[in-house]
Amino acid sequence: EVQLVESGGGSVQAGGSLRLSCAASGYGYSSYCLGWFREAPGKEREGVARIHSDGNTYYADSVKGRFTISQDNSNHNMFLEMNSLKPEDTAMYYCAARAERSSYCSRAPNDYNYWGQGTQVTVSS
Repeated sequence: EVQLVESGGGSVQAGGSLRLSCAASGYGYSSYCLGWFREAPGKEREGVARIHSDGNTYYADSVKGRFTISQDNSNHNMFLEMNSLKPEDTAMYYCAARAERSSYCSRAPNDYNYWGQGTQVTVSS
């Protein structure tokens, strides 16, 4: 059974940094996508960043140049380095995973079938 557990959320002031971690276990796929998604109150869940097992990364326009996604290939753990945080980055952040046959990682949350419980990120102005 695949299990994903996020950690690293917290409260920071605008301009600050946080590093989120996603500990993955029970994941036996050789080709896969891992992603970070977020959901703010009253808004739909949206893709933040994704990484393919081949190393390709994808970012939402709103976080390009500020966020960096990475993974530890030895254990599928995933990370999100968030710099220059803005109040609009405030949300619950989730990690997600899916097996992937293609070379592209979808940004649609509904395409991912494994989810963590989420970690809260709050950025104050």
